Amino acid sequence: MKKYIYSVLLCLPFFTMAQTLDRTKSPAPSKAPLIQVASPVKFTLANGLQVFVVKNTKLPKVTATLALDVDGFKEGDKAGLADMSGQLLKRGTTTKSKAELDEAVEFLGGSLSTSSQSASVSSLKNNFPKLMELMAEVILHPALSSDELEKVRKQTISGIESSKDDADAISNNVMKKLVYGTNHAFGEITTTKTVNAIKVDDVKNFIKTYWIPNNAYLIFVGDIDPAIAKALAEKNFGTWAKGSFTQPIYDKPAIPASTYVAIVDRPASVQSVVAIASTVNLTKGSPNDIPSNVMNNILGGGFSGRLFANLREKHGFTYGAYSSISPNKQIGIFSAEASVRNEKTDSSIQEILNELNIIRNTKVGDTELSRMKNYLAGGFARSLESPNTIAKFALSIAVNHLPADYYQKYLTNLAAVDAQKVQEVANSLLNPARMHIVIVGNAKQIAKGLEKYGPVKYFDIEGNEVAAPTEVKADASLTPTAIMEKAIAAIGSKEALDNVKDVQLKGTASLMGQSLEMKQTIVMPGNSVTTMSMGGMAIMRQAVVDGKYSITQQGQEAPITDDLKEGLDESATLAPEQLYLRKGYGLKIVGGEKVDGKEVIDVEVTTPLKKVSHRFYDAKTFLLVKTAKSEEVPGRGTVTQQQFYSSYQTVNGVQIPSEMIIDMGQMKINVKYTDIKVNQGLKTTDLK
Repeated sequence: MKKYIYSVLLCLPFFTMAQTLDRTKSPAPSKAPLIQVASPVKFTLANGLQVFVVKNTKLPKVTATLALDVDGFKEGDKAGLADMSGQLLKRGTTTKSKAELDEAVEFLGGSLSTSSQSASVSSLKNNFPKLMELMAEVILHPALSSDELEKVRKQTISGIESSKDDADAISNNVMKKLVYGTNHAFGEITTTKTVNAIKVDDVKNFIKTYWIPNNAYLIFVGDIDPAIAKALAEKNFGTWAKGSFTQPIYDKPAIPASTYVAIVDRPASVQSVVAIASTVNLTKGSPNDIPSNVMNNILGGGFSGRLFANLREKHGFTYGAYSSISPNKQIGIFSAEASVRNEKTDSSIQEILNELNIIRNTKVGDTELSRMKNYLAGGFARSLESPNTIAKFALSIAVNHLPADYYQKYLTNLAAVDAQKVQEVANSLLNPARMHIVIVGNAKQIAKGLEKYGPVKYFDIEGNEVAAPTEVKADASLTPTAIMEKAIAAIGSKEALDNVKDVQLKGTASLMGQSLEMKQTIVMPGNSVTTMSMGGMAIMRQAVVDGKYSITQQGQEAPITDDLKEGLDESATLAPEQLYLRKGYGLKIVGGEKVDGKEVIDVEVTTPLKKVSHRFYDAKTFLLVKTAKSEEVPGRGTVTQQQFYSSYQTVNGVQIPSEMIIDMGQMKINVKYTDIKVNQGLKTTDLK
């Protein structure tokens, strides 16, 4: 805290100061300074390419970025075209293959990247001119080959498939489609179907339409003189032909007449991703621009936000709750989001709406407002230390048509935001009565009671409205014991199971992009070893052999508890249901639901140690489809691990699942067994 000492006060007696100084009042804030933001050197080539140069000699390094001025791409039934085109740009030129291009960039010790509307290179000063030539070659003479397109397509589809299991990605896709609508570029969702529709000619037309010099900016940052930058720009991009381009104007998204609830049902979810969103009439540089940023940061801009304090610190519903507000040339967006436990979904929505109403109806306190403005001012001041900031500011002024002194006056305008203005923008931009409430979660567990917020609708992961999931009821004539007996029979006849002496499964496990070797060996009765290895080195081993239990992770022995012993005993049999029929186990039919479109029966199993898990059996075949078990994990709270079983194969008369997904919430392991053998004559000595 700064102390201001005025010379006139030094002339007064101490007792006079004590009598006249009111320490209950904060000192009046000083006038915000007018920041002198450096301006880049600017010039425009004959073809319309605008060039900015920000010289900084701290390091002998130069970066150049070419950025297009496009407010989204309307792609229709070929959604994904822009991103795929951006990726394809750097996958070879008319004179260099991808491998040759990559080698040339690496030889220069630089980097080259491309996206749907930008390309960037960076290297040490001495090698930069040659790297600029490669950048120009990528932009002006890309190969755009069908072979490379197929590789990009395969990667894109792989990403889409992965996102189908990502609740956050699903929430983001569905929220944007519902908020913006299908007639807006930001409301489109890239799907396998749209990606498969993209041809090489589509990519070529995209590049020809959007990648033109008269709608682009070339920005140099680093140890480079403006004269040299101009010469490089002229040499590499001076012959780039102009094009014709008109900024797209999209239909204004309709705000819902009243708040409604959109549920994307994911029966496997153990928590809900909640997003409350709407469009906002907010553009960069408008009178509400800076005040709305202050308001949003108070509401949910970070750890100090009200949403975080409410949902995490006060109620413990989540590990984080945040909000964001983004201006745009045509229409902005506001959203408040949190991932919460299923049973707290309703309460979390209510608390988020409560906070929206509070910031609309009650003026923010002076201390809270002052702290937030100081925080934002500090962040702004620190950003000026980077030369990249000067370039970003210049580009923002150009593409958003801001006043030339927008950033110079930023601190002055920030300081002018008062409590009245914060409340005004909250009322102007946030209307809890007209919001989209998007929830991705287990509808069976969360839907009850949500109708109080508005009509409840259901959508698939691509944002298409679907019918509400039907309730699955277990056959009333079935008992838990009968289900266990049917599950055992589904695996194999009593004779077939009795004849199984040993089982060995070998395959792979995919974890965070890494491929691991997976192996499980069972020797009857009650012996099992499961290993997960990489490059022949075991990173996980769990075993029960001759009554001895062990778990090793990356060479470290884990302590063995009684409940771990129970779990290892279950892994040492093809049909753990045989264990559950013994004395000491409790069985209860919880109900029914759907897993991957299959109707299943949920059976709750309580072990002799009172550990509870759930097993989900196909209502028709009685084969095991899923298991679920929740545990308290230090630092993470309640964590539910789910395992999904599929692709059953019949080997020696018994059914064995060849594919398994182990879902631990923040991490997922996909296991695929390609070699399953029964009765090889293995002994327990083979397990040691």
